[in-house]
Amino acid sequence: MKNEKLKKFFSSKAARSIVVTMAVVLIGLAVYLNYRWFYDPVDSLGYGDNNMEDNFSDSVGTDAAAGENDYFAAALLTRQQSRDEAIDVLTMVSSSADADEATKAEAQAKISAIATDIQNEANIETLVKAKGFEECVAVIGDDSVSVIVKAESLQAKETAQILAIVYETTGISPEKVSIINK
Repeated sequence: MKNEKLKKFFSSKAARSIVVTMAVVLIGLAVYLNYRWFYDPVDSLGYGDNNMEDNFSDSVGTDAAAGENDYFAAALLTRQQSRDEAIDVLTMVSSSADADEATKAEAQAKISAIATDIQNEANIETLVKAKGFEECVAVIGDDSVSVIVKAESLQAKETAQILAIVYETTGISPEKVSIINK
């Protein structure tokens, strides 16, 4: 009896649209939470300035430089994995025969936004490295950018250069940019 009711419920187009919409919302929430927990430049979670200093500090190896490089490699890998998962689900939604046109359009728009963010992050990282920094990771959020560079300290001139690169690449104002030296 219960199986028949469930089959009847999920066989309706409205129910499938609700399930697909909820999947898109959950993916969006997962990407947002991943950003907030690992890359948030604001002290919003109560773990200090941000969580980035503690995420990958337990790397195996005795060389401090290797630990720093491991941090940047791990940050890039984590960012790529979360984006890949989001794109996979959004692609599945956009190609689903069960999804309505509005949901498909929303999924396509999110895929396009992610692609734009990926390109902008790569541009920022390349330009910052061209300014003399050995390592750089850029993470674009909804309306903010975090840039992590490998440096003992940052001079005002270096900070201004990074802010200019981010503004020219994304159009995001400097007050919404967090620059972290690692």
